[in-house]
Amino acid sequence: MIHPEGMTIDRPEGSGDYVFVFFRSRMELRIQALTLLAEPNTFIIYNRTSPYSYKDAEAPLVHDWFHFELEAADEFFGRLKLPLDTLMKARDPLYISRKVNELHWENLQNGTFRHEIIDSIIRCLFMKLSDIRHHVESRQQISKYYDDFLNLRNEVLSSPSTWYSVEDLAERMNMSKSYFQQIYKQFFGLPVVNDIIRNRLGYASYLLKNTTHSISQIAATCGYENDVHFMRQFKRFAGQTPSEYRGRPQSEPKSGYPGTL
Repeated sequence: MIHPEGMTIDRPEGSGDYVFVFFRSRMELRIQALTLLAEPNTFIIYNRTSPYSYKDAEAPLVHDWFHFELEAADEFFGRLKLPLDTLMKARDPLYISRKVNELHWENLQNGTFRHEIIDSIIRCLFMKLSDIRHHVESRQQISKYYDDFLNLRNEVLSSPSTWYSVEDLAERMNMSKSYFQQIYKQFFGLPVVNDIIRNRLGYASYLLKNTTHSISQIAATCGYENDVHFMRQFKRFAGQTPSEYRGRPQSEPKSGYPGTL
């Protein structure tokens, strides 16, 4: 939501439900009796009865938000070690915006499992935020690199047709190849080469189901110069050749592909 002239939200008795707010512009917050400044790309989860207010510290006011209820919410947040009424840094702001947008569109649907899907999206968002917060921030020695690594990864995975060598990526981070690979795996859970290949083949699976491009065209679009190499890797990835996969009955959603961040 964008408010060109700014606005003020003031709930002296809380909202009666939980509220997630992702601040995308600078805000002035009041939580309980504490006043503080929220920088862009920070978020907070307000408890149901917590008094709070926030207003623009710059125009326009830009924020993503949703009200929600979760069964056993206190236990859930306790397990995730996500504190309520606490301002936290968003390490992956694009992920948050995508999830909020996903919630918005799912809320407009009238499917049989609408409520279960919404519940799953919300829980997925908070589990991801917890994972990033504790996996990254607990590693003080390398946490300073996370934002740069995340930006680099998003660039690489958004350009599956471009060839990136590990040496080039390490050089961009001003690191040795071995140290770069070590940190990358600690952040994202798999080696950089495997991450790139998985993303390319995930995109290939999307193109096979949603376009009429030839296998050679798809191979080239996904960064492969050799069709045979592409087909071998794809079969290891999907358990089928590209032609077999294309002919399989459609069961995956068309809105994304495996490997999408």
